[in-house]
Amino acid sequence: MSGSLRTQPGTHGATRPLVPSQRRPTSWGKPDPIDELAAELGESVTAAVHPDEVAALLESDGLSDDQIRERYGVADSFALAEALFERVDRGYPEPEGPAHDPWRTGLIGCLLRGVVFALPGLGYVLAAPLLAGPRGAFGLPAGTVPMLAGALCGWTWNQGLAHRAYTWTGLGDRTAARRALLVGTPAGVLLGSLVALAAAGSAGRGAVAFAAGQSGYLGAATVLLVMGRERTLLAALAPMTAGAVVTVFHPVPDPARVALLLGSLAAVALLGLLEVAPVVRELGKGSWGAGLLALLRRGNARGGEPSGRDGEPRAASAGRPDGGKPGTAPGRLGAALARLRARRSAPRRHAGTLGYALFGLGSGVLVLYAALGDVLTGARTAVAAPAAVALTLSMGPAEWLLFRFRSGSLAGLRSSTSARGFRRAATGALLKCLTGYLAALLVLGLGASALWPHAPAAADGVRIGGLLLLGVVMWTGLLLQSFGAVTGTAAVVCAAALAQTAALATHTGDSRWVGLIVYGAAAGAQTVLVCARTGKVTAHR
Repeated sequence: MSGSLRTQPGTHGATRPLVPSQRRPTSWGKPDPIDELAAELGESVTAAVHPDEVAALLESDGLSDDQIRERYGVADSFALAEALFERVDRGYPEPEGPAHDPWRTGLIGCLLRGVVFALPGLGYVLAAPLLAGPRGAFGLPAGTVPMLAGALCGWTWNQGLAHRAYTWTGLGDRTAARRALLVGTPAGVLLGSLVALAAAGSAGRGAVAFAAGQSGYLGAATVLLVMGRERTLLAALAPMTAGAVVTVFHPVPDPARVALLLGSLAAVALLGLLEVAPVVRELGKGSWGAGLLALLRRGNARGGEPSGRDGEPRAASAGRPDGGKPGTAPGRLGAALARLRARRSAPRRHAGTLGYALFGLGSGVLVLYAALGDVLTGARTAVAAPAAVALTLSMGPAEWLLFRFRSGSLAGLRSSTSARGFRRAATGALLKCLTGYLAALLVLGLGASALWPHAPAAADGVRIGGLLLLGVVMWTGLLLQSFGAVTGTAAVVCAAALAQTAALATHTGDSRWVGLIVYGAAAGAQTVLVCARTGKVTAHR
């Protein structure tokens, strides 16, 4: 560039040399607008798992298809989203702080629930004089027949009632949960008392009265447990527990036994009533009588037309496209069709209540056979009560391990990068928790057998195997219920109960071997159901 600049031919010497003008920026020299947008939306596009997420982000920013065609030269928001998705590398940042775990729970609370489940069994120790009598048709003392019949009825009813109340609680409506308990508990107590009376036979009045009180306790305890009042229930059972412990070392007169039973029953019933009674005052706006009438009216209204959000009946013209006039045939037909459509489209909040009730019935029958199978078949052996005690106490560890499994599967869902990896993580958590539960059940079974007077041999391999297989049935049943798959587990448990009942009625084989085979088949069936569920990511939502 040391030479002079060129001049155009024919110009004068004083003329300024020609300097090339600077070029205007061309379109190919500009930055790509899609790259600029990718840099601007980098974090959001990086975390997307599908281009449709990016398209939704673009539409939320107010970009129309015309603007996208003018600015970015692509057809629409979906084409732009695909381009952004291809140009930005995937990266999923971990959330700040520890990940939220909705399944985290404390061990002490679960163990307390197991103790609360088992403590009512001490009531049978106090009520022994009331249940005594000549052996009946089933080889049991006559007084125990109405007690067992009422217990099975109570387990069935209260399992379904608890599911209904828990459903309302999960929807955030504790008032509706209390209302369901207020209406359902007296009905369950009455039904259980009538069943016990029908099964009384030659049993005395004391046995029937005890069975009725047992029904009342089961209903009131369900109220307290559903509302999370385990410690309150434990305190109410303290007099009965102390009396049962005293009877082990010193004889207690029958009037004192009855007084202790009635005292604990009255305390539990009163606490349960206080838990649900505010619903009546709320409905009656401070008046008990008006609240009861409103409660009955609300129940009748729910049995009729579908209700709106505030509990008011839907208008007859709701959803009627033709706006037919009342009093005309097309209008009445349109109203009926509208009500039918509304009833079909209404959410079925309590669709699984029957399944939960049947699971309560089937599992109750299986536990009953585990404890009384030898006696019911006519064998002159002691009652295997330690098995029932161990199963009841094990419900505390079972609940905690169930939460641990759901927590472990959720952690596996976060850390896994493939479906196979997630299935492997979920299966490992399942085996670990199930093994832990069976170990706890084995320890409880051996300990209860060692402490129970005149208990069957604790080292009986068939009996221990049956107990562990029944534990598998119970724990996998609870796991399937947590997945919402109650229909399958209820069918398996009820089929096992029917099979064992048929074997008992036909005197087929030894009760221990029959129980081992039935429990093994049920455990295998439910294990298949659990494996089918745990392999699905959507089941862990």
